[in-house]
Amino acid sequence: MKPINKTLQKFIACSMFGIFAISTANAQTPQTQPTWWFGVSGAANFNQYSGTTQRLNESLIIPSAFHKGNGVRPFGSLLMEYRPNKTLGFSLNVGYDGRGGKMDSVIAACNCPATLKTNMSYVTVEPSLRLNVASSNFFLFAGPRIGFNLQKDFNYTQLKQPNTDGEFSAMRKTVISGQIGAGYDIPMSAATSSTKVVLSPFVSFHPYFGQDPRTIESLSLTTVRAGIALKFGKAAKAAIIAQNDAIAPAGDVVFSVRAPKTVPVTRQVSETLPLRNSVFFDEGVSTIPTRYISLTSSQAADFKEEQLQNEQTVTMSGRSSRQMNVYYNILNILGDRMRANPNASLALSGASGKGAKDGKVIAESVKQYMVTSFGINASRITTQGRIKPLIPSEQPGATKELVLLRQGDRRVDIQSASPELLMEVGGDMMKPVVINATQVDPLDSHVIMNVAGAQKLFTSWSVDMKDDKGTVQHYGPFSGEQATLPGSSVLGSSPEGDYQVVMTGTTKDGLTLTKESTVHLMRPTEATEKGYRYSILFDFDKSKSIASYEKFLVNVVAPLVTDGSTVIIHGHTDIIGNEGYNQTLSQNRAQEAQKVLENALSAAGKTNVKFESFGFGEDVSHMPFENLLPEERFYNRTVIIDIVSVK
Repeated sequence: MKPINKTLQKFIACSMFGIFAISTANAQTPQTQPTWWFGVSGAANFNQYSGTTQRLNESLIIPSAFHKGNGVRPFGSLLMEYRPNKTLGFSLNVGYDGRGGKMDSVIAACNCPATLKTNMSYVTVEPSLRLNVASSNFFLFAGPRIGFNLQKDFNYTQLKQPNTDGEFSAMRKTVISGQIGAGYDIPMSAATSSTKVVLSPFVSFHPYFGQDPRTIESLSLTTVRAGIALKFGKAAKAAIIAQNDAIAPAGDVVFSVRAPKTVPVTRQVSETLPLRNSVFFDEGVSTIPTRYISLTSSQAADFKEEQLQNEQTVTMSGRSSRQMNVYYNILNILGDRMRANPNASLALSGASGKGAKDGKVIAESVKQYMVTSFGINASRITTQGRIKPLIPSEQPGATKELVLLRQGDRRVDIQSASPELLMEVGGDMMKPVVINATQVDPLDSHVIMNVAGAQKLFTSWSVDMKDDKGTVQHYGPFSGEQATLPGSSVLGSSPEGDYQVVMTGTTKDGLTLTKESTVHLMRPTEATEKGYRYSILFDFDKSKSIASYEKFLVNVVAPLVTDGSTVIIHGHTDIIGNEGYNQTLSQNRAQEAQKVLENALSAAGKTNVKFESFGFGEDVSHMPFENLLPEERFYNRTVIIDIVSVK
């Protein structure tokens, strides 16, 4: 083989590496594709000349021979591909093939510099065998090239001589050579579309074998071509059916549906709401944020904690604004408790990333409110400043979502050894407030669908629910492994109904999988007793602190669970961190709480109790609170326990 210069060698290597990198980064199981493809391609030919050229035509023999040269010329073609299967195929390109360039300058005998430019081009016909590597989108191709000479112009210049334009003599009308190359098909159309569009970058190598353009002398060509092709295909009707009805491995996905026995629309609940013993401050502000409810001294004189027990608002979750309203009264609750317990004392620990001095300033602002509005003796309240709170959200070495973590660490933590103020459960926490609430569409009234293995196999899945009249309701798409639907929404105005549930999942290779189940839904015919709700709060990323709540769960929660009750436990997290990790974390928290309660009930001889535990992670459709403020994110780190007793 004749030598190729180093620049051309580098270009070949870089082009092949680029296509391989694309295939490595984007390789995926090929989708069901058409058999025939048609399109266009465009590329650049990097031409390398070698050999000897001196006789340009019958009338011109130049003084000094040219031996090397190079040039870049365009290539364009119409193309057709035939792919009967996922591995082997054939392609055909017919188009314009520029093979021109400029020879390296030489010095004629008169000591005169001379140049030679060529403008050779061909109509090229290139049939190739195509091979997809491991049935991926990365493919190799090889085949002959048949070129029909189109242009044979040259331009010769020599110092002290007029320029000469002409045509090479002894040109071959037809050249037969070969090529080998690689490419990658990038799908540009939706998996469900019958019209397929593919964008294919490619690179090919055309060695000098057979590329002698003339019948005289020894001029020869080596070419590297790099470009991109746009291809279109139409899936045949049979191919579309195969794509939509193909069945993915059934063993990879398990579909189950849990339907409620009855579908209560609302439920009266007595909720024991834990109070987070922290006041969160905005960055750069040392005054108490206006979202916290501040009272004048005359208003504080009339304030009683019991006022907050009455229902505040009704929301879809039965929480959020109602609970936040109670929490934003935290300083008023604290002032009322200190006023009622004159021997109780407080320690306020302010934390600020700006330094301990700034931390003490925000702690003093809380103290000043207690003294001014509630008339608490200043000697009963101590303050200190810190850079980090006692239990920080930002851990050493953390690099992600630092803005949110640091917002949660700029706060004043309330500490006390007085049991009238704080209770020692799950760490120091203010004694909870019991409030009356109305739950709308409580969780036990939902149809809960589990698709185990969905995150591994599916890009998304959806559900169709068809009643006995043939009416279909569509829900989705969903991306996780669990989704819930309010039973009241499915029933609509019907008192009860039987439904066929069809889950349809789209796999990551564009196929579909369907699984079916049935459910029966009905509205309650008997009243439910007043329900109970308890919450457990967690610090950032802490899942093992269920043990610190064991005494609370055993002594306070378990006695309220009667025989025949249903206990629904659902765990949640905030939006900080990996979604999959948060899902697992919330599920672990819920399951640990269930184990503690099961053991307590078994010891008390209560065995006729049904448990349902769920981990919703950072799922916004089930998240109790928003995530805009640090206190909302702190309250989302929770396990909620609902006790439902049926008469």
